[in-house]
Amino acid sequence: MENCSDFYDTPTDQLPRIDNGADLKKLPLEDLPKLAENIRRTLIRSLSNTGGHLGPNLGVVELTIALHRVFQTPADKFIFDVSHQGYVHKMLTGRWDRIHTLRTYEGLNGFLLRSESEHDCYGAGHAGTAVSAALGMAAARDLLGGKEHVIAVAGDAAFTCGTTFEALNNIAETTKRFILVLNDNEWSIDRNVGAIARYFHALQTSSAFDHIRDKAASFVERTIGKSVRDIAGRVEIGAKNLLFPNVLFEKFGMRYYGPIDGHDVGLLVRTFEFLKELDAPVILHIITEKGRGYEPAKANPMKFHGLGPYKTETGETPPSSSPTYSQLLGAYLTRFSQTDPRLTAITAAMPSGTGLLEFQKAVPQRYFDVGIAEEHAALFACGQATQGLRPFLAIYSTFFQRAYDMAIHDIGIQNLPVRLCMDRAGLSGDDGPTHHGLFDVGYLRHVPNWIFMQPKDEEEFIDMLWTMANHDDGPSAIRYPRGIGTGALPKDEPQLLEIGKAEVVTDGDDIALFSLGGMFSLAEKTRDRLVELGYSVALINARWIKPLDTECIERFARKCSLLLSFEDAVLMNGFGSALVEHLNDVGIVCPVERIGWPDQFIEHGTPDVLMRKHGLTVENALAKALKHLPVRKSNALAG
Repeated sequence: MENCSDFYDTPTDQLPRIDNGADLKKLPLEDLPKLAENIRRTLIRSLSNTGGHLGPNLGVVELTIALHRVFQTPADKFIFDVSHQGYVHKMLTGRWDRIHTLRTYEGLNGFLLRSESEHDCYGAGHAGTAVSAALGMAAARDLLGGKEHVIAVAGDAAFTCGTTFEALNNIAETTKRFILVLNDNEWSIDRNVGAIARYFHALQTSSAFDHIRDKAASFVERTIGKSVRDIAGRVEIGAKNLLFPNVLFEKFGMRYYGPIDGHDVGLLVRTFEFLKELDAPVILHIITEKGRGYEPAKANPMKFHGLGPYKTETGETPPSSSPTYSQLLGAYLTRFSQTDPRLTAITAAMPSGTGLLEFQKAVPQRYFDVGIAEEHAALFACGQATQGLRPFLAIYSTFFQRAYDMAIHDIGIQNLPVRLCMDRAGLSGDDGPTHHGLFDVGYLRHVPNWIFMQPKDEEEFIDMLWTMANHDDGPSAIRYPRGIGTGALPKDEPQLLEIGKAEVVTDGDDIALFSLGGMFSLAEKTRDRLVELGYSVALINARWIKPLDTECIERFARKCSLLLSFEDAVLMNGFGSALVEHLNDVGIVCPVERIGWPDQFIEHGTPDVLMRKHGLTVENALAKALKHLPVRKSNALAG
């Protein structure tokens, strides 16, 4: 099907609903394209309400159908890299009737989770994990004497990850039965970059490409009705003449097949029937189209990689009332770069997600996209810093976890002025546990030489970026949330902030509220309620995770009955823990209560729902505070 627009208002039950591989195997082969139409139509309509990774899933409909037609989960194992393209797999494994709950609280997760279904053999949310995990499963199968098939599905962008190449290096030495599907569509979230991306693109666009692909397809067609084992030897002899010569994968000891049309479901079925009988590790290279079947997604694959609700007819999404933190980053780094020729911007395959598209257009010679390679990105920034440049490294908080060694070994020990901008810090809502940026306070605050900050609003965010731009004495990091903040307008000219100096918003003698970043609104509301109850309340915008404003902490700890901290991060080893540690070190006895996320992985859902569930509320803050405060006549108002 070329476009689903003709089917928006038609029923979605043209074919019986497929809930498992047995149902799928009963369908005549000629009905599989109709099933693909039905799946695409259902996805387009469902995701228009919930949002999600529409483009990637529209691109793997035929592939997923073919996999479930030929193999049988949960015995056979499908490992999807990132797993954001697993919606079709969910629909074909008993979750069709819940696909409309994707990314909603207590609904289906937007990625694969082992806890959600026995058919989800491996969970993921980051790129570059599938090949290694699948190889581990294949090795376990061989050791245990199993017969199941293990199939890894990885996009071409995954081949810019070092972990993928580490796994490729071990496949031929580890197992003789392994299938790797290279889903080649030239995109991850943004268009792929680098030598590997150029390699795959050159393969697709070479003058021999159509001829070779046709020969690969016709070969499979000619083998229909013949014994796979009878032709296996002939394939091995003639493969290099039939199929696109691929030195890269041959050097890894894998048999390479393809490229073939990833939207010809019949061809895919026949190819997998052949490959499953081979006693050798193989790679099948398929060519797919991201967003296939929905013209808005085809026209704008970057937007439709992952998005919120949209209009099915046009693909339009609701306009944003204010610029996001990411957009502000791009705009102000671009502005700063006009007067600072040393300033550079680095991203790991996320120019749109981190807001750097504007910088890329304005100063392309100082913009660097290194692909899905966060470790390399951090080291690359180190190299620039040693030469006197001022690199800004923009990476999601959850993705920078992959470069943690570089934060210590390369940036920290060498005290290099790398400027780390951690987007999506705190809760990432409907993306769930693989994307929540809840651990960065804990994993970075104890590393020597770093300074670490978080703004309460957009105005302070720009001041902090300006402070980082002018800080050359060592590494600096800033964490900031997904989406928009309070809407506070930046000043005409940003100001330098005093490093390690908190902002005392209101003074008080009974209790001091220390708020970090976007939790300031919750702290404000808590202050107002406590004031209504008759207490003298200090409200402090902490600003700095490291160095702490120790003078401020000690001053309020000596005169108040309680310090109460607020943070959008896990409490363990968090900002509140830093307050406790410092007071203990200086021998000041003052209770500290903390509001933040518990020691568990937080599920997906809207921030409001999750904050209520896990106690990041005014009511919980009041309950913690009142345990330590003297009784006032107005305490009766607390109920």
